[in-house]
Amino acid sequence: MKKYLSYAFVILGAVCWGYIGVFNRLLASAGADMNNRVFVRNFFSFVLLTLVFAVFRRDVFRVKPRDLPIFMGSGLLSILTLSWVYFNCQMECSLAVAAILLYLAPSMVVLMSAALWHSPITRRKVAALLLALLGCALVSGIVGGELTGSPQGLLFGVASAFCYATYTIFAHYGLARYGTYTMIYWTFFFAGLGSLLFLDLPALLPVLATPSGVAGATGLVLVATVLPYLFYTKGLEGVEGGKASIIANVEPVVAALNGVILFHEKLSVWVLLGIVCVLGGVVILSPPASQAEKESQ
Repeated sequence: MKKYLSYAFVILGAVCWGYIGVFNRLLASAGADMNNRVFVRNFFSFVLLTLVFAVFRRDVFRVKPRDLPIFMGSGLLSILTLSWVYFNCQMECSLAVAAILLYLAPSMVVLMSAALWHSPITRRKVAALLLALLGCALVSGIVGGELTGSPQGLLFGVASAFCYATYTIFAHYGLARYGTYTMIYWTFFFAGLGSLLFLDLPALLPVLATPSGVAGATGLVLVATVLPYLFYTKGLEGVEGGKASIIANVEPVVAALNGVILFHEKLSVWVLLGIVCVLGGVVILSPPASQAEKESQ
Protein backbone atom coordinates (compact mmCIF):
# COMPACT_ATOMS: atom_id res chain seq x y z
CA MET A 1 0.00 0.00 0.00
CA LYS A 2 1.31 3.45 -0.93
CA LYS A 3 2.54 5.64 1.92
CA TYR A 4 0.06 8.46 1.31
CA LEU A 5 -2.83 5.97 1.53
CA SER A 6 -1.62 4.82 4.94
CA TYR A 7 -1.60 8.41 6.20
CA ALA A 8 -5.03 8.95 4.66
CA PHE A 9 -6.42 5.93 6.53
CA VAL A 10 -5.05 7.19 9.86
CA ILE A 11 -6.54 10.64 9.26
CA LEU A 12 -9.90 9.15 8.25
CA GLY A 13 -9.96 7.07 11.42
CA ALA A 14 -9.25 10.08 13.62
CA VAL A 15 -11.88 12.20 11.84
CA CYS A 16 -14.50 9.48 12.29
CA TRP A 17 -13.74 9.23 16.01
CA GLY A 18 -14.33 12.97 16.23
CA TYR A 19 -18.01 12.37 15.40
CA ILE A 20 -18.76 10.16 18.41
CA GLY A 21 -20.29 13.07 20.32
CA VAL A 22 -22.50 14.11 17.41
CA PHE A 23 -24.13 10.69 17.05
CA ASN A 24 -24.28 10.17 20.80
CA ARG A 25 -26.29 13.39 21.18
CA LEU A 26 -28.42 12.60 18.13
CA LEU A 27 -29.36 9.24 19.60
CA ALA A 28 -30.08 10.89 22.95
CA SER A 29 -32.33 13.47 21.29
CA ALA A 30 -34.25 10.59 19.71
CA GLY A 31 -35.05 9.33 23.21
CA ALA A 32 -32.35 6.72 23.88
CA ASP A 33 -31.15 6.77 27.47
CA MET A 34 -27.50 6.38 28.42
CA ASN A 35 -27.62 2.62 28.94
CA ASN A 36 -29.25 1.93 25.60
CA ARG A 37 -26.71 4.16 23.82
CA VAL A 38 -23.93 2.10 25.38
CA PHE A 39 -25.69 -1.05 24.19
CA VAL A 40 -26.18 0.24 20.65
CA ARG A 41 -22.56 1.22 20.18
CA ASN A 42 -20.99 -1.92 21.57
CA PHE A 43 -23.40 -4.70 20.62
CA PHE A 44 -24.08 -3.63 17.05
CA SER A 45 -20.38 -2.88 16.50
CA PHE A 46 -19.65 -6.44 17.63
CA VAL A 47 -22.26 -7.81 15.22
CA LEU A 48 -20.97 -5.74 12.32
CA LEU A 49 -17.34 -6.68 12.98
CA THR A 50 -18.37 -10.34 13.12
CA LEU A 51 -19.94 -10.05 9.66
CA VAL A 52 -16.96 -8.17 8.21
CA PHE A 53 -14.36 -10.58 9.55
CA ALA A 54 -16.44 -13.63 8.62
CA VAL A 55 -16.07 -12.52 5.00
CA PHE A 56 -12.53 -11.10 4.94
CA ARG A 57 -10.53 -12.35 7.96
CA ARG A 58 -11.80 -15.59 9.48
CA ASP A 59 -8.45 -16.13 11.16
CA VAL A 60 -9.42 -13.58 13.85
CA PHE A 61 -11.88 -16.04 15.36
CA ARG A 62 -9.11 -18.40 16.49
CA VAL A 63 -7.67 -17.63 19.92
CA LYS A 64 -6.49 -19.74 22.84
CA PRO A 65 -8.87 -19.93 25.83
CA ARG A 66 -6.04 -18.99 28.20
CA ASP A 67 -5.78 -15.58 26.48
CA LEU A 68 -9.45 -14.68 26.82
CA PRO A 69 -8.94 -12.72 30.09
CA ILE A 70 -6.83 -10.21 28.13
CA PHE A 71 -9.70 -9.52 25.73
CA MET A 72 -12.23 -9.59 28.54
CA GLY A 73 -10.33 -6.82 30.29
CA SER A 74 -9.98 -4.70 27.16
CA GLY A 75 -13.61 -5.27 26.21
CA LEU A 76 -15.27 -4.65 29.56
CA LEU A 77 -13.00 -1.89 30.88
CA SER A 78 -11.31 -0.26 27.89
CA ILE A 79 -14.35 -0.20 25.60
CA LEU A 80 -17.61 -0.86 27.47
CA THR A 81 -16.86 1.21 30.59
CA LEU A 82 -15.20 3.84 28.41
CA SER A 83 -18.41 4.19 26.38
CA TRP A 84 -20.48 4.81 29.52
CA VAL A 85 -18.19 7.39 31.14
CA TYR A 86 -17.32 9.16 27.86
CA PHE A 87 -20.97 9.42 26.78
CA ASN A 88 -21.79 10.90 30.18
CA CYS A 89 -18.96 13.40 29.83
CA GLN A 90 -20.20 14.46 26.38
CA MET A 91 -23.64 15.22 27.84
CA GLU A 92 -22.24 17.18 30.81
CA CYS A 93 -19.43 19.08 29.04
CA SER A 94 -18.78 20.56 25.61
CA LEU A 95 -17.55 18.16 22.95
CA ALA A 96 -14.19 19.95 22.91
CA VAL A 97 -13.69 19.48 26.65
CA ALA A 98 -14.81 15.84 26.56
CA ALA A 99 -12.44 15.03 23.70
CA ILE A 100 -9.42 16.77 25.18
CA LEU A 101 -9.91 15.16 28.61
CA LEU A 102 -9.87 11.81 26.82
CA TYR A 103 -6.43 12.73 25.49
CA LEU A 104 -5.02 12.67 28.99
CA ALA A 105 -4.75 8.93 28.31
CA PRO A 106 -1.17 8.98 26.92
CA SER A 107 0.07 10.55 30.13
CA MET A 108 -1.76 7.92 32.16
CA VAL A 109 -0.15 5.22 30.02
CA VAL A 110 3.26 6.60 31.02
CA LEU A 111 2.40 6.22 34.71
CA MET A 112 0.87 2.76 34.23
CA SER A 113 3.88 1.56 32.25
CA ALA A 114 6.20 2.77 34.99
CA ALA A 115 4.19 0.89 37.61
CA LEU A 116 3.73 -2.34 35.62
CA TRP A 117 6.93 -2.66 33.61
CA HIS A 118 9.27 -0.22 35.41
CA SER A 119 9.53 1.92 32.29
CA PRO A 120 11.79 4.89 33.04
CA ILE A 121 10.20 8.28 33.72
CA THR A 122 12.37 10.44 31.46
CA ARG A 123 12.59 14.23 31.25
CA ARG A 124 10.52 14.07 28.06
CA LYS A 125 7.79 12.16 29.88
CA VAL A 126 7.84 14.49 32.89
CA ALA A 127 7.45 17.49 30.57
CA ALA A 128 4.53 15.80 28.82
CA LEU A 129 2.86 14.96 32.15
CA LEU A 130 3.19 18.53 33.40
CA LEU A 131 1.78 19.89 30.14
CA ALA A 132 -1.13 17.45 30.33
CA LEU A 133 -1.92 18.46 33.92
CA LEU A 134 -1.75 22.15 33.03
CA GLY A 135 -3.95 21.54 29.98
CA CYS A 136 -6.47 19.65 32.10
CA ALA A 137 -6.60 22.52 34.58
CA LEU A 138 -7.12 25.04 31.78
CA VAL A 139 -9.74 22.99 29.92
CA SER A 140 -11.71 22.18 33.07
CA GLY A 141 -11.78 25.81 34.20
CA ILE A 142 -9.82 25.25 37.42
CA VAL A 143 -7.42 27.82 35.95
CA GLY A 144 -9.41 30.69 34.53
CA GLY A 145 -12.12 30.76 37.15
CA GLU A 146 -15.06 29.24 35.26
CA LEU A 147 -15.85 25.53 35.08
CA THR A 148 -16.39 24.30 31.52
CA GLY A 149 -18.73 21.53 32.63
CA SER A 150 -20.27 20.07 35.75
CA PRO A 151 -17.82 18.64 38.29
CA GLN A 152 -19.39 15.25 37.64
CA GLY A 153 -18.86 15.66 33.91
CA LEU A 154 -15.20 16.55 34.40
CA LEU A 155 -14.72 13.46 36.56
CA PHE A 156 -16.33 11.38 33.81
CA GLY A 157 -13.80 12.88 31.40
CA VAL A 158 -10.83 11.90 33.54
CA ALA A 159 -12.33 8.43 34.00
CA SER A 160 -12.69 8.09 30.23
CA ALA A 161 -8.98 8.86 29.84
CA PHE A 162 -8.16 6.14 32.37
CA CYS A 163 -10.31 3.57 30.56
CA TYR A 164 -8.83 4.60 27.23
CA ALA A 165 -5.32 4.21 28.64
CA THR A 166 -6.00 0.65 29.83
CA TYR A 167 -6.49 -0.46 26.22
CA THR A 168 -2.79 0.16 25.62
CA ILE A 169 -1.97 -2.00 28.65
CA PHE A 170 -4.17 -4.90 27.55
CA ALA A 171 -2.98 -4.51 23.94
CA HIS A 172 0.62 -4.85 25.15
CA TYR A 173 -0.19 -8.44 26.09
CA GLY A 174 -2.71 -9.20 23.36
CA LEU A 175 -0.63 -7.94 20.43
CA ALA A 176 2.36 -9.97 21.64
CA ARG A 177 0.36 -13.07 20.67
CA TYR A 178 -2.15 -11.98 18.03
CA GLY A 179 -2.62 -9.51 15.17
CA THR A 180 -4.35 -6.16 15.52
CA TYR A 181 -7.61 -7.29 13.93
CA THR A 182 -7.84 -10.23 16.35
CA MET A 183 -7.30 -7.81 19.24
CA ILE A 184 -10.06 -5.54 17.95
CA TYR A 185 -12.55 -8.35 17.33
CA TRP A 186 -12.24 -10.11 20.67
CA THR A 187 -12.26 -6.79 22.52
CA PHE A 188 -15.62 -5.98 20.94
CA PHE A 189 -16.77 -9.56 21.46
CA PHE A 190 -16.69 -9.03 25.22
CA ALA A 191 -17.80 -5.39 25.02
CA GLY A 192 -20.77 -6.46 22.90
CA LEU A 193 -21.81 -9.30 25.18
CA GLY A 194 -21.28 -7.14 28.26
CA SER A 195 -23.47 -4.41 26.80
CA LEU A 196 -26.46 -6.78 26.99
CA LEU A 197 -26.60 -5.88 30.68
CA PHE A 198 -27.39 -2.27 29.66
CA LEU A 199 -30.21 -3.16 27.24
CA ASP A 200 -33.73 -1.89 27.90
CA LEU A 201 -35.46 -3.32 24.83
CA PRO A 202 -38.97 -1.89 25.41
CA ALA A 203 -37.45 1.61 25.61
CA LEU A 204 -35.05 1.13 22.71
CA LEU A 205 -37.45 -0.24 20.07
CA PRO A 206 -39.50 3.00 19.76
CA VAL A 207 -36.24 4.97 19.36
CA LEU A 208 -35.06 2.74 16.51
CA ALA A 209 -38.41 3.20 14.82
CA THR A 210 -37.68 6.92 14.29
CA PRO A 211 -35.48 8.37 11.50
CA SER A 212 -33.27 10.24 13.98
CA GLY A 213 -32.88 7.11 16.07
CA VAL A 214 -31.80 5.07 13.06
CA ALA A 215 -29.44 7.81 11.90
CA GLY A 216 -27.90 8.17 15.36
CA ALA A 217 -27.45 4.43 15.84
CA THR A 218 -26.04 3.91 12.34
CA GLY A 219 -23.63 6.80 12.69
CA LEU A 220 -22.49 5.77 16.18
CA VAL A 221 -21.84 2.16 15.14
CA LEU A 222 -20.60 2.50 11.57
CA VAL A 223 -19.07 5.98 11.28
CA ALA A 224 -17.79 6.53 14.83
CA THR A 225 -16.80 2.99 15.85
CA VAL A 226 -16.30 0.26 13.24
CA LEU A 227 -14.90 2.32 10.37
CA PRO A 228 -12.36 4.30 12.45
CA TYR A 229 -10.99 1.14 14.06
CA LEU A 230 -10.60 -0.49 10.64
CA PHE A 231 -9.18 2.67 9.04
CA TYR A 232 -6.70 3.34 11.83
CA THR A 233 -5.55 -0.27 12.00
CA LYS A 234 -5.10 -0.40 8.23
CA GLY A 235 -3.13 2.84 8.34
CA LEU A 236 -0.73 1.41 10.93
CA GLU A 237 0.51 -1.00 8.27
CA GLY A 238 2.38 1.89 6.65
CA VAL A 239 2.69 4.56 9.36
CA GLU A 240 4.95 4.32 12.41
CA GLY A 241 2.92 4.17 15.62
CA GLY A 242 4.33 7.39 17.09
CA LYS A 243 3.48 9.36 13.98
CA ALA A 244 0.01 7.80 13.86
CA SER A 245 -0.69 8.90 17.44
CA ILE A 246 0.28 12.47 16.53
CA ILE A 247 -1.95 12.42 13.45
CA ALA A 248 -4.79 11.13 15.65
CA ASN A 249 -4.74 14.55 17.35
CA VAL A 250 -7.14 15.48 14.55
CA GLU A 251 -9.87 13.80 16.63
CA PRO A 252 -10.32 16.43 19.38
CA VAL A 253 -10.04 19.18 16.77
CA VAL A 254 -12.89 17.63 14.77
CA ALA A 255 -14.90 17.13 17.96
CA ALA A 256 -14.39 20.78 18.93
CA LEU A 257 -15.41 22.02 15.47
CA ASN A 258 -18.52 19.82 15.56
CA GLY A 259 -19.44 21.30 18.92
CA VAL A 260 -19.04 24.86 17.64
CA ILE A 261 -20.75 24.33 14.26
CA LEU A 262 -23.54 21.91 15.17
CA PHE A 263 -24.25 22.75 18.82
CA HIS A 264 -23.09 26.40 18.97
CA GLU A 265 -20.64 25.71 21.77
CA LYS A 266 -18.14 28.43 22.61
CA LEU A 267 -14.38 27.98 22.87
CA SER A 268 -12.80 30.28 25.45
CA VAL A 269 -9.16 31.32 25.35
CA TRP A 270 -8.51 29.12 28.38
CA VAL A 271 -9.97 26.04 26.68
CA LEU A 272 -7.95 26.71 23.53
CA LEU A 273 -4.76 27.06 25.60
CA GLY A 274 -5.63 23.82 27.40
CA ILE A 275 -6.09 22.02 24.09
CA VAL A 276 -2.66 23.23 22.96
CA CYS A 277 -1.07 22.01 26.21
CA VAL A 278 -2.64 18.54 26.17
CA LEU A 279 -1.92 17.97 22.48
CA GLY A 280 1.58 19.31 22.99
CA GLY A 281 2.08 16.67 25.67
CA VAL A 282 0.90 13.97 23.27
CA VAL A 283 3.37 15.18 20.63
CA ILE A 284 6.22 15.10 23.17
CA LEU A 285 5.32 11.51 24.08
CA SER A 286 5.38 10.51 20.40
CA PRO A 287 8.83 11.46 19.09
CA PRO A 288 9.92 10.50 15.57
CA ALA A 289 11.37 7.03 15.22
CA SER A 290 14.85 8.51 14.71
CA GLN A 291 14.68 9.99 18.19
CA ALA A 292 13.39 6.88 19.93
CA GLU A 293 16.83 5.96 21.25
CA LYS A 294 17.02 9.32 23.04
CA GLU A 295 14.01 8.34 25.17
CA SER A 296 16.28 7.00 27.88
CA GLN A 297 18.11 10.28 28.36
